[in-house]
Amino acid sequence: MRLSGKQLISAERLADLMEDENLVVVHAGSGNGRELYDNSHIDGAIYLDLDQDLSDIKEDAAYGGRHPLPSPRFFGEMIGNVGIAPDSHLVVYDDKAGANAASRFWWMMKSIGHEKVQLLNGGFQTAEKAGVPINSEVVTLSLKEPYPVSEWKLPMVDIDQVEKSAQDQNAVVIDVRAAFRYNGESEPIDLVAGHIPGAINFPLSENLNENGLFLSPEKLRAKYAETVKGKEVTIHCGSGVTACHTILALASAGFEIPSLYVGSWSEWSRNEKQIAKAPSN
Repeated sequence: MRLSGKQLISAERLADLMEDENLVVVHAGSGNGRELYDNSHIDGAIYLDLDQDLSDIKEDAAYGGRHPLPSPRFFGEMIGNVGIAPDSHLVVYDDKAGANAASRFWWMMKSIGHEKVQLLNGGFQTAEKAGVPINSEVVTLSLKEPYPVSEWKLPMVDIDQVEKSAQDQNAVVIDVRAAFRYNGESEPIDLVAGHIPGAINFPLSENLNENGLFLSPEKLRAKYAETVKGKEVTIHCGSGVTACHTILALASAGFEIPSLYVGSWSEWSRNEKQIAKAPSN
């Protein structure tokens, strides 16, 4: 399937929409994200946390990785509790040009069938530069009914499926982590360095230009066309979060939505699967 509409919104366009009664701005954070939000956020933005709101973290990351998806029912109740309804125009941002919790939230909303959700191109920093109202005021939530959600609709694969796809000539598995992690030089987050045998590396940073904005749809098409054409495409990262950044990039370029391997390297590397590393020089 291909997604309709624009997946990205400019800070200038957001500034024009700030008085729209259906607009809901979401500040998606992780780590010390709540502290950053409390210090400074887009006017009226609600805060959602990667660990608490966008994941169902298990005791052992070997089962689903570090950031498994919550149940659709939990997600529907949670977004209703913060004021999101089926007719809301959602704009989500983070402080990493969308390369963290913001792209994960975008994917989750698209996966429940929400049409009007866009990622703020360039993130919080571009909003400040464009004159979007910024403050530290406490936001009062406008509670809604639970959002009607029955299932995740965008394609996903599990650990066994991704293992087969990585060795299938008619498929391609793309690892979006930084090259040093893929190459097995070091691993700052998970237990073991390296990559899934057969996976190829397209670091998500390559989706952005020197100003931290997504490349144009034309440039993204040129970048990925040869790799994904005619293939069953799977995207993964460390824990199924930043992979959504590349899924958004592919959607913006007009490609079919690829499958997300949510467990990603954090699950694969804990399950006694084969691990590949780049040859040392």
